[in-house]
Amino acid sequence: MRKDQNLGEYLRSQGVSRRGFLKFCSATASLMALPPSAVAQVAEALAAARRPSVIWLSFQECTGCTESLTRSHSPTVESLIFDAISLDYHHTLQAAAGHGAEAAREAAQEENKGEYILVVDGSIPVDNPAYSTIAGISNLDMLKDSAKDCFAIVSVGTCAAFGGLPGAAPNPTGAVAVSDIITDKPIINVSGCPPIPVVITGVLAHFLTFGTIPELDALGRPTAFFGQNIHDRCYRRPFYERGEFAETFDDEGARKGWCLYKLGCKGPITYNACATVKWNQGMGFPIQAGHGCIACSEPRFWDKGGFYDALSTGDWGTREALLGAAGAGAALGVASAIRARSRKKKAMAEEEA
Repeated sequence: MRKDQNLGEYLRSQGVSRRGFLKFCSATASLMALPPSAVAQVAEALAAARRPSVIWLSFQECTGCTESLTRSHSPTVESLIFDAISLDYHHTLQAAAGHGAEAAREAAQEENKGEYILVVDGSIPVDNPAYSTIAGISNLDMLKDSAKDCFAIVSVGTCAAFGGLPGAAPNPTGAVAVSDIITDKPIINVSGCPPIPVVITGVLAHFLTFGTIPELDALGRPTAFFGQNIHDRCYRRPFYERGEFAETFDDEGARKGWCLYKLGCKGPITYNACATVKWNQGMGFPIQAGHGCIACSEPRFWDKGGFYDALSTGDWGTREALLGAAGAGAALGVASAIRARSRKKKAMAEEEA
């Protein structure tokens, strides 16, 4: 793509039809929680946009975030990479290696000063930077070098956003989040272990459409995807309201799809789009598969108590909030029992009559 060529011109030169382009725009608008009426605005903005350079750095991580991205379905990662952005550096997806790979990163930074998007997955060791290096360059030095001329940073995954598993106690490498090191650039945290694939592409699509960072919550996460907790949107919420809880993973309640709160589900304190956007092309999410939420998109989720302990027995937030959640569940259970006894008494009275 030429420097003076906008995205619309580039797509036409690649044989992309207007129908295909509008389909991509519709998916993009949906990802950003925009109404159908906004599709035309999205199309106009994308057509006029420059195809931005994206540099993706992977540090202390498991490659799960990249694996998640490659399974995005709306828009597909192929359309995002080849049509909408210029992915100029990514260890896993690029063909170049060694000196050629590092030369590509340096060239992209130089040619797109102040305009490229820096994506980071994985935490950064600071106790001894030599714990993790790429081409002889420590993660800490590479991050600082790549961040100095970027437009904004997207911290993909809980490791980059909050330290994640490498930063869990006892944290032998002194792993920290991107925001603990870089303080003079806009940072968007797309947390999750791994993040939902369409959330990753949705954030990049927002850049393409508006040229700005999306609205963020107190933890730097885009509110379009992290604005509500999983519990409030969970299809098992009615069972919670009725006080119907699975006590074990193989009891009758579990088989009936009752609430998993007592089995350690952290949905009430976890903010993410799992219950609405879902995984595997929108087919399901962990709670739907019978496993409670482990709060993987929240800070320090590895260090806050057992995944199978109910919220009120762990270190998952303020004491008042946890007692409120536990109390609500207990109160609902009592109310359910009272209603059940009332129905039984009424039935017995009708039989006697």
